[in-house]
Amino acid sequence: MSGDRPATDKPVIGVSVLTLANPFFKVMADAMQTEGKNYGYEVIIMSADMDPALQKDQVKDFITRKVAAIVLCPADSRSIGTAIKEANEGGIPVFTADIACLDKSAKVVSHIATDNYSGGKLAGEALADLIGGRGTVAIIDHPEVESVILRTRGFREAIATRSGITIIAQLPGGGMRDTAFKTAQDILEKYPDLDGIFAINDPSALGAVAALEKAGRVGRVKVVGFDGQPEAKRAIKDGKMHADSIQYPDKIGKLAIETVARYFAGETVPPETLIPTGLYGRTEAENDPELK
Repeated sequence: MSGDRPATDKPVIGVSVLTLANPFFKVMADAMQTEGKNYGYEVIIMSADMDPALQKDQVKDFITRKVAAIVLCPADSRSIGTAIKEANEGGIPVFTADIACLDKSAKVVSHIATDNYSGGKLAGEALADLIGGRGTVAIIDHPEVESVILRTRGFREAIATRSGITIIAQLPGGGMRDTAFKTAQDILEKYPDLDGIFAINDPSALGAVAALEKAGRVGRVKVVGFDGQPEAKRAIKDGKMHADSIQYPDKIGKLAIETVARYFAGETVPPETLIPTGLYGRTEAENDPELK
């Protein structure tokens, strides 16, 4: 997929998301496509498939195609800096959505994301309340991406205010259900008296639920996730999960393209825009018309 910019009068926006296997990023990508059409843009969506090297190749392809702008959800917040700097050298503005670049030498025009730190704090407060303010909890992590670093930081700070709770494990789950399932199994085997799990996204939380089901411990170990995907909401209603920090991928996708459009129009855009999270628990699930 190389060559000169396509023969079209429409500005072309190249987008590379972390993965399209996760419904969160599919919703975000679809919102970018829809909003792009509203502005008369051609939006090219690519999935990095959780692979930093593949994503760098996609950025190089966008540069070769001479796209008007690039929007990234980095697969690795640190190593993506080299690809962004190549786009900088090519005069192509780069924006990030959901996940930020941590390489300060790379120039990103604007970052649009969930307020992940506050969402992590909400998750920590919810899990602390669910286990009665006492006990042991574990984190199923994905430390390669900046959004998760912020979530776990917020979670840890919330738990630190509860002297009766100890975080006894923080292990990687890759942000994917199958990997998180294995991670949760390892945690449950090592810590049979575990009281709660914070999973950094809904695929990880659902992987943890599957491990709890296999171990016959669903409901006894409280699970809090992060996303607000329909399957997780259903799991909360069914009592398999217990709470979720809700984010809004459609808003992130829409706002990312709006920000690109404002930049094209010569406006000064903010370096960062954060979208607040909400907390979704059993009460919200019981009253959710989509789950009736």
